[in-house]
Amino acid sequence: MPSTDPADLPLEKKASLLSGRDFWTTKPLDEAGISSIVLTDGPHGIRLQRGDADHLGINDSLPATCLPPAVAVGSSWDVEVAERLGVAVGREARALGVTVVLGPGVNIKRSPLCGRNFEYYSEDPLLAGVLGAAHVRGLQSQGVGASVKHFAANNQETDRMRVSADVDERTLREIYLAAFERIVTEARPATVMSSYNRVNGTPASQNRWLLTDVLRTEWGFQGVVVSDWGGVYDRVAALAAGLDLQMPGTNGGNDLQIVRAVRGGTLDESLVDASARRIATLATLAAEAEGDLPVAEHHALARELAADCAVLLKNDGNVLPLDRRSRIAVIGDLATGPRFQGGGSSRIIPTQTDIPLDCIRALGTAVTYAQGYAADGADDQSELRAQAVEIARNADVTVVFVGPDEETEGVDRAHIDLPANQVDLIRAVAAAAPRTVVVLSNGGVVSLEGWHDEVDAILEGWLLGQAAGGAIADILFGVTNPSGHLAETIPLRLQDTPSYLTFPGEAGHVRYGEGVMVGYRHYQTVDRAVRYPFGHGLGYTTFATDGLGTTVTGADTATVHVTVTNTGDRAGKHVVQLYVATTAGPARRPTRELRAFTKIALRPGETYSVALDLDRRAFAYYDVELGRWAVAPGDYTIQIGENAAHIVAEQTITLTGDADHRPLTLDSPIGEWLDHPVVGEMFRQSLDEGMTGEAQESLARNPEVLEMISSMPIRQLLNLGGRALQNETLAHMMELSR
Repeated sequence: MPSTDPADLPLEKKASLLSGRDFWTTKPLDEAGISSIVLTDGPHGIRLQRGDADHLGINDSLPATCLPPAVAVGSSWDVEVAERLGVAVGREARALGVTVVLGPGVNIKRSPLCGRNFEYYSEDPLLAGVLGAAHVRGLQSQGVGASVKHFAANNQETDRMRVSADVDERTLREIYLAAFERIVTEARPATVMSSYNRVNGTPASQNRWLLTDVLRTEWGFQGVVVSDWGGVYDRVAALAAGLDLQMPGTNGGNDLQIVRAVRGGTLDESLVDASARRIATLATLAAEAEGDLPVAEHHALARELAADCAVLLKNDGNVLPLDRRSRIAVIGDLATGPRFQGGGSSRIIPTQTDIPLDCIRALGTAVTYAQGYAADGADDQSELRAQAVEIARNADVTVVFVGPDEETEGVDRAHIDLPANQVDLIRAVAAAAPRTVVVLSNGGVVSLEGWHDEVDAILEGWLLGQAAGGAIADILFGVTNPSGHLAETIPLRLQDTPSYLTFPGEAGHVRYGEGVMVGYRHYQTVDRAVRYPFGHGLGYTTFATDGLGTTVTGADTATVHVTVTNTGDRAGKHVVQLYVATTAGPARRPTRELRAFTKIALRPGETYSVALDLDRRAFAYYDVELGRWAVAPGDYTIQIGENAAHIVAEQTITLTGDADHRPLTLDSPIGEWLDHPVVGEMFRQSLDEGMTGEAQESLARNPEVLEMISSMPIRQLLNLGGRALQNETLAHMMELSR
């Protein structure tokens, strides 16, 4: 701990702790025993710059292992993959003298067009939160701090420095804050990074509701809130809202603003003290570089983890795995110049790079290659395509490597299509080759339309890190059984996506009009066909699920048991996906929502019994009127799915739910008064007693009248002359309803 309580320091010294010394480090205070710390970009590797600094990956950094980015880890559905990756990043941070690694990124994939989707896990907050928490646990086990980002509602790159994400509170709580909440409460990250954007009009860096009311008061966060680089608009307002550390440094200019505000009486000094103490505590993590970079060990780890992340989308006729003795044609620029990470602040200089073609040749006995297309977009590529078609015609199986143009931080995509020259190549090769396999290398979802039905197999390779070439070869030849599952939906058309009409907004605002119906929640609820649903993934073995049983363990909790058997002839991993479906309660719920999952490894013929606990939140929605999570009494269907669209077993349970009742007010509608379990009958009697016989007879003949006025607040009924109700009687019933 620091040798001096920072609160006892002179105001200028305390304020100096609250901004960076330079681009990547904080200021030390030797007299207080507070060290300088190094913060640097992650999340899937260390981007440590010794020369010219930047936050967009423009200038070079020291070599480090480029592990699979979050887009790949999300599709692993594997807590162990996420945690082992975090441990590796932590080890390299220690070796390079880094104190805080900026990651993981856990923002929700609201639209497939978001240019930074390769840094995020999923369209589902449970999957993102569980994997993000595992990453943080692994990273921080090495004595390094994590920085969970970007808090919050940072779901696009267009106008990201100032756009206002206009989101209702239920949607924020259930979709966009839920992953952060899980990570903060379960993994206790050292820091949380505020996002650039505004949230409902207020910059995230000075949004007190986000940074103090929710993050600290509700969730109990005790670490440091750090700004995104250059993301502070008003330093004094940000500190008052709960932002501790501004990065990068401002040469003391904003520190002086804090001092002046305190002395001018517009900022409470206790806020400076609290932030200074948190910075001092964070500085206890600081350490000199320790140990060597485990280059070979971590490259092997990168290959192992990457192989668990790729998703086998299609495998007609079991064309995969490849026979090593087959004549194999490999086609595509990306087979020799692989794309394995996105651009921007997370761009790692790899310690080495696996070339897919070389790795395939190391496993196959007869491999030919043709470029097929030029990634630089040369105008006439007909000759390249003709060469590719010729070698495909003479091969047993052709493997085509394709992927979109560069995807990068700062720029959203305009579409989800593959480049036209690649689509033309796939179709030409598929027409000539006996069997065709397509390997995708992409950070965001790409359309499979126009060629999907013409090929035999599709391997969604995502961006897999520096060992992508080896991992893909291992999957193609069956060294590894593919076990990835989609963490986001692949739509048939961009126009089908739930945010299509509102992304990326206009006039400085983006309206989250789809509410909680994000990703698969939307597609399943409106019964919209997709190319491949959330949770989809094939392998080289098969699994059977049976024995579903659910035990209700409380008013709002349950435990689910299910038995899984590997019915194939290969060892493999299987993801158990548990969804909950309900119509209970007053809020519109998605058709189903992922509420638990686990990944298990089984040998051929092996059976395993899985137990999944469902806590209160598995059944809850956020009630904006009550300002809390609520579990409505009623029926809930437990569903085990191969994916979000295909349910293989289900069982319905009944939960008591919340016993307390919504308090009535004069603004409560008549329908709520009539249905209230405590005073509903009393209210109905009061209505009857206040009516004339003629009115009662009229109501009996026209019962639809009550339905017509059920949404009318009692206050309005009184204003319209509702003499049948006495104010004293209503006041008594309102008191009883609480």
